[in-house]
Amino acid sequence: MDKKTISRDGTPIAYERHGDGPTVVLVGGAMCTGATLAPLAEALSDRFGAVTYDRRGRGGSGDTAPFAVAREVEDIAALIEASGGSAALYGISSGGALALAATASGLPVREVAVYETPFAVAEGAGKERAEYTERLTELLAQDRRGDAVELFLSLVGTPPEMIAGVRMSHAWPGMEAIAPTLAYDNAAMGDSRVPRERLAALSVPLLSIAGDASPAWMREAARTVAEAASNGSYRTLEGQTHMVDPQVLAPVLAEFFTTNG
Repeated sequence: MDKKTISRDGTPIAYERHGDGPTVVLVGGAMCTGATLAPLAEALSDRFGAVTYDRRGRGGSGDTAPFAVAREVEDIAALIEASGGSAALYGISSGGALALAATASGLPVREVAVYETPFAVAEGAGKERAEYTERLTELLAQDRRGDAVELFLSLVGTPPEMIAGVRMSHAWPGMEAIAPTLAYDNAAMGDSRVPRERLAALSVPLLSIAGDASPAWMREAARTVAEAASNGSYRTLEGQTHMVDPQVLAPVLAEFFTTNG
């Protein structure tokens, strides 16, 4: 990240801008840094000024206690102000929940697109989220960062043998370093249910996307987000999972932002 802006509470937020067109701020999900979304930013950079950034507590950005989702909304506000005063937003996974919260807060957002924001749609899913929140809070309070990362990976369905492999990989120290921000993503998800009233109040165009190879509940959640919005649309991407290919996603986002911009 070669640039920094200062959020309202004094926290420095590191970011990069890819391209010179209309601004699109890309919001990563759990365990992501700005580098995670750099390939998508590059794929958009021929038509947009795609901004990637390290969310607070990650990479080159700072952090300031106490945390609140409103602080991350203020981070996005600072990025928009530093990038011309208005922007479209794109958020993936729990970053989508943050992008929706930022849009609903009244920031100068032209359009918002989200990919597979993992809101709960199944019976009993709220109970699972509450149990996860309680256990995550305990582990982070004890500074058991590795166990917190394992808990998150288990929540999203990573098999135990794969988790064991990740623990042995070169990526593990970096994952442990940003483990405290798992609480930030969890907070952004609220009670895990689709925020219907918030979405219904949005006036800007919203596109909710899912991969057709992702689990059915993720597609249902994405469709529900679009249906709850006053100006929402839903789209699936053929052959895509939660690990969406930037080269497949970028043209869909570009069309949406160009058509509605």
